[in-house]
Amino acid sequence: MNLVNLPNQPTVYFILAAFLLAAGIFGLIRRRTLIGMLIAGELIFAAASLNLMTVNRFFVTDPTVGQIFVLFIMGIAAAEVAIALSIIIAVYRNYRSIHSEDLSDLNG
Repeated sequence: MNLVNLPNQPTVYFILAAFLLAAGIFGLIRRRTLIGMLIAGELIFAAASLNLMTVNRFFVTDPTVGQIFVLFIMGIAAAEVAIALSIIIAVYRNYRSIHSEDLSDLNG
């Protein structure tokens, strides 16, 4: 494997997507704040987008299919961020904290 031909190997992109997915899952497990969990979720969405674009680039003949899927994922990620930030703001107004362990006490 030559370094010049490295971008032409789909394995490189799959490994990078696996690292992004692992970092996202690790962030979801280890982060205590809701903002950190939100960023980790975005890393998982980035890994899915990278996988779809890799499959589109190397294995599919029609290039528009993968691009449409990635645009769809970007729209879902933007909606997820908007909803999650509004929930985080509402939680902060009620609890004065964005740490996830402060949300464990239930009233009712």
